[in-house]
Amino acid sequence: MRKFIDHFEEYILLPSFMFTVALVFVQIIMRYLFSNALSWSEELARYIFIWQLWLGVSYATKNHSHIRIKIIENVLNERQRKILEAIALVVWFGFGVFVIYQGWKIALLILASKQRSPALGLPMFYAYVSVPIGATLMNLRIAECLYKLFKGPEREEMMAR
Repeated sequence: MRKFIDHFEEYILLPSFMFTVALVFVQIIMRYLFSNALSWSEELARYIFIWQLWLGVSYATKNHSHIRIKIIENVLNERQRKILEAIALVVWFGFGVFVIYQGWKIALLILASKQRSPALGLPMFYAYVSVPIGATLMNLRIAECLYKLFKGPEREEMMAR
């Protein structure tokens, strides 16, 4: 179960990326070789990309891959770096809570309006709900980073990144 949790985003992102590439490739072949474009493929690729983006936010959080300015960290000792990292993670977590709250408000508004996508006819709620779900996963990864920062055995490895 721990392996699944540790690699959750990867289990979704990799197959969805391969599917999206294949889908866009088929669309290109259909359009340029057969002069008959699929009406729904671009829309589906767009919605999958939106989900990939929000899952990618969580994945990047887990791997400490977000852009950071390291110049301040380089002049601080380990204790000060840990405090700075904790402050940054708490602020980031707060931002995530804001995104979750606002994302759910908008997603529920879209659900109530019963909007549908033009080509596939899917409820637009499915696209909009990616925002609060991705932000929730991001906040779970931020909480995991905070735990590891103070309690986890991998603290030194995380601080070295």
